[in-house]
Amino acid sequence: MKVLIVDDHALIREALCAVLRQLKREAVIFEASSSRQAVDIVEEHPDISLILLDINLPDRDGFSVLRELRDNYPTIAIIILSSSNDQDTVKRAFKLGALGFIPKTTEREVMLNAIELVFSGGIYIPSEILEETPSARLTNEPTTPDFLKRLGLTDRQIDVLALLMKGKSNKIIAKTLNMAVPTVKNHITVVLKALSVTSRTEAVIKVGKMGWESPPKSES
Repeated sequence: MKVLIVDDHALIREALCAVLRQLKREAVIFEASSSRQAVDIVEEHPDISLILLDINLPDRDGFSVLRELRDNYPTIAIIILSSSNDQDTVKRAFKLGALGFIPKTTEREVMLNAIELVFSGGIYIPSEILEETPSARLTNEPTTPDFLKRLGLTDRQIDVLALLMKGKSNKIIAKTLNMAVPTVKNHITVVLKALSVTSRTEAVIKVGKMGWESPPKSES
């Protein structure tokens, strides 16, 4: 497994290397301090599995780097690193194809879990983005399974949504709920339509803001 860390601060790269070694001791880790170095390394090693990408690089906007990498190397998982965790920044990162967003203030154990989640095919969204605040609440009505049913979702679709909120991949959801992957995809399509969103990440953020964090019945 090959991993690329892109950050212009040597101490941060060193800390991330230590985290990755703890998680994947056998990983081959490359380091880049600029977008130019990062692109050169990826061109030389297109089989890289994961990129940890600082959004604030000295030579180029990190979002444009993310867009270029997603367009040219769609199989590489990318996690954004940022000193900012405002919702607009997070949403933009996911819209451009990131599979995770880790604020640089994140504790080591949480960072480990986040990277491991993306390694396993999931999506990591920082918990503070999902925390409910009075200004962020999207509705005065609590988001409960009953409310979701009034949107037209079945119990099974609510189970699928709950696993989406845990960052689970379609394959893991299918295994957990004992259903075929195409069936999971169909349920997700219905869920997105009911929530008036266009991606699973938007669905997770929207339902998280509404305050519902119930696990599916099948996991209880």
